[in-house]
Amino acid sequence: MVTIESPSDTVNYESDPVLKCTFEEASDSAGWNMSTQYQRFELNTGSVVKLNNSCTTQEYKSCVAVTLQKVTGLWSGTYECGFTTGSVRHTAKAQLNVALLPDVITLTINPLTADCTAVPKIDKIKVTATIANSTENFDVCWSLSGGGTNSIIKQTNGNNLVYNFDTSVSCQETPNAQYVNVTFKNTKGQIRSARVDIPVIYAGVSFCSEDGSWPKTPDGATVINRTCEVGRVGYKSRTCQGTTWMSVSSYCVSEQLNKVVGAADNFVKGLGATQDVAMTIFSGLKNSSLLASDYSSSMADIRASVNVLDAMSNGSKNVVLQDTLFPDFINAASNMLNKTWDGANKSVVQTISSTYLQSVEGLVKNIHVNTSNGMKSSNLDLKFCSGSDCNISVFDISVNLNKTNGLMKTVAVKNLMDKLKHNSNMDSTSLLISATLVNNNDTSLEIRLQFPQKPLNPNTKPVCVFWNTTDGEWSTVGCTAKTSDGNLTVCECNHLTSFSVLMAKSDISDPILDMITNVGLGVSICSLLIFLIVESLVWSAVVKTNLSHYRHTAIVNIAIFLLLGDCSFLASTSPQTLSETWCLVLTVCKHLFFLAMFSWMLCMSVMLVHQLIFVFSPLRKRVFMFFSSITGYVCPVLIVGSSYVYCKYTNKLYYNKDTCWLVYKGLLQGSVYAFILPIGTVILTNLFSMVVVILTLLKSSAPEGSKTDDKETVKSILKVVVFLTPVFGVTWVIGFGLLLLENNPTMFNIANYSFTILNSFQGLFLLITGVFAEQKVREELFKIITGKSKGKTESTKNLNSTTYTKDK
Repeated sequence: MVTIESPSDTVNYESDPVLKCTFEEASDSAGWNMSTQYQRFELNTGSVVKLNNSCTTQEYKSCVAVTLQKVTGLWSGTYECGFTTGSVRHTAKAQLNVALLPDVITLTINPLTADCTAVPKIDKIKVTATIANSTENFDVCWSLSGGGTNSIIKQTNGNNLVYNFDTSVSCQETPNAQYVNVTFKNTKGQIRSARVDIPVIYAGVSFCSEDGSWPKTPDGATVINRTCEVGRVGYKSRTCQGTTWMSVSSYCVSEQLNKVVGAADNFVKGLGATQDVAMTIFSGLKNSSLLASDYSSSMADIRASVNVLDAMSNGSKNVVLQDTLFPDFINAASNMLNKTWDGANKSVVQTISSTYLQSVEGLVKNIHVNTSNGMKSSNLDLKFCSGSDCNISVFDISVNLNKTNGLMKTVAVKNLMDKLKHNSNMDSTSLLISATLVNNNDTSLEIRLQFPQKPLNPNTKPVCVFWNTTDGEWSTVGCTAKTSDGNLTVCECNHLTSFSVLMAKSDISDPILDMITNVGLGVSICSLLIFLIVESLVWSAVVKTNLSHYRHTAIVNIAIFLLLGDCSFLASTSPQTLSETWCLVLTVCKHLFFLAMFSWMLCMSVMLVHQLIFVFSPLRKRVFMFFSSITGYVCPVLIVGSSYVYCKYTNKLYYNKDTCWLVYKGLLQGSVYAFILPIGTVILTNLFSMVVVILTLLKSSAPEGSKTDDKETVKSILKVVVFLTPVFGVTWVIGFGLLLLENNPTMFNIANYSFTILNSFQGLFLLITGVFAEQKVREELFKIITGKSKGKTESTKNLNSTTYTKDK
């Protein structure tokens, strides 16, 4: 005789009841079923159902127990256990009653916002609470913003229970949102609540104007609209920022797909987790993806479909599924990748794509293979290998694995790489491959994959990576990349998972360049400190005229900002060790300090040209200091501040946390152009200034025409170039040349090394040209060192460079 032990009384909502079934004789198999008024389910181990067959005793040779974890109303019904001996099945039944609470409480308000600025005020709100029909006699009450409670009477509407009530919001502005809270209490005294915020437009508050079905809404509020298109269920939301509407986020999924989601949710719980149900789920998933005409723009459908894959992947860990599932599963998964995933921000797409990859990999690994030879669709190619030396090809990717036993399952995926998260300094390729191994006991493995590649850009290199499920990003640990003839990238890895190739851009870390940069920055910082100390010592002696004051003021500011920029650059040479806050701070510092340095270079070059062209109309000291202060201090702050604010309020990246520098996304795309365009303008202006100086020298020496004078002119020109190049930042023009030499690796490397050396040691060049090459500075410094008194012969020297000034 079969005996059932089960709770005799109604169990609490979300409790863990145990049902135990015993039989005196030994049996061949045992199991549980659960029936409701309309459905019958087989129970298998899942997230809710936990089966236990190890409860036998001497008296009862057969036993099977089931524990239900955190039961809801879904689990109220008749439970039947059965033991099969030969062709005879012995059964027993028991009723389980669960004290019910609504699993889902849907709250809607009408109108969607309260407008205290309207005439008359719209402060009356109708609230509707909807739950699934239930036999439980709920005690229902509501409150406004935590105030007193009020009871509600239910109404029946088809398969739902509806509770309606009216409330008035306050037009007195409050620091926190006004809200309505609805609470359901069951016969066991257990409660479940739901809350809906009421957006209120107060006087003087920014708001978004009415836009179609979206009402006038206050700044910062998100409006929920539970009206979907015909054939869809769910809701839509839209957020108001300032006076601008953000894009609509749709969570309306097709009714057919919604049923598949419900079935998959039951499957993962252990309710109806069988091969036949899994076949129905994957068939429905395939059909819903084919029928969705707006699949490319409906992220709600994509999100729901990926959730189904995720649920089935988790469920397949507890239920043995057979390979007859592969056709519908592979086709359904492939259909999801046929279109671009529009309608969601980048981080959401990256999260969904990661879930997709892990779900596909989990299902491929867990589905038992009997007779299937694989399956190929437009976006997925699945193959198996049971031999000891596996050599297979999926989507033209050759895979080689030496093993002693087990079954290798390999699936290649198209059109997913661009959706997964990856370093912005890497370009994604089109294919990834997942390799799993079951029933294998090898302690070490090495897999070799040959990825077909397009002709490589000389300034990029392939990097073999695998998807780290813990960190949710690509990693190179255990993988090495090699290139071979025929535009192939060979990856060798000592573990199995999902692999692909990323193309590192031209800013690939070069240890020699890194060493030059660090040494150069260290030398520059020391040189700039020495320069500033020398300037402070000789300032009063060398700054005798307005022209010398202009020049030394500009060059000191250039040195200060270059010093600060170099220190910030040196502090961010290891971005991976910095927090996001420090990375942002150092990016802003580098952006600001280098812009300020170039701004003072611009001041110096403009001043020089003005003095050469308008010899008898010298700059006033007050005018120079005013305009140079605006250019050198205010303009950089405005450029950096506006670029940061623009990126923040347009949801664009201001900085890259992997490099702690501005973002480059292509031609005239990315925050880096808030740096490139200003310094490009300055460099062109400074080049023009150098040309003016050289032409002035040539013009002044033209009348003499002797060879001696020609030699002196050449020397003067060389001196101008040598002296003004570091002061005017002309070496930075090589950086623009790097963009034009991407297809010439030899010239690119020459330019790259030249740019690194000249700019890393810019502080040293500034010290040489500003101290050691300046006669007045040398003489004054020599006097200070030797302790000699200052002479008065300086006024008679350098007659050829006499400048007339007039201080007004």
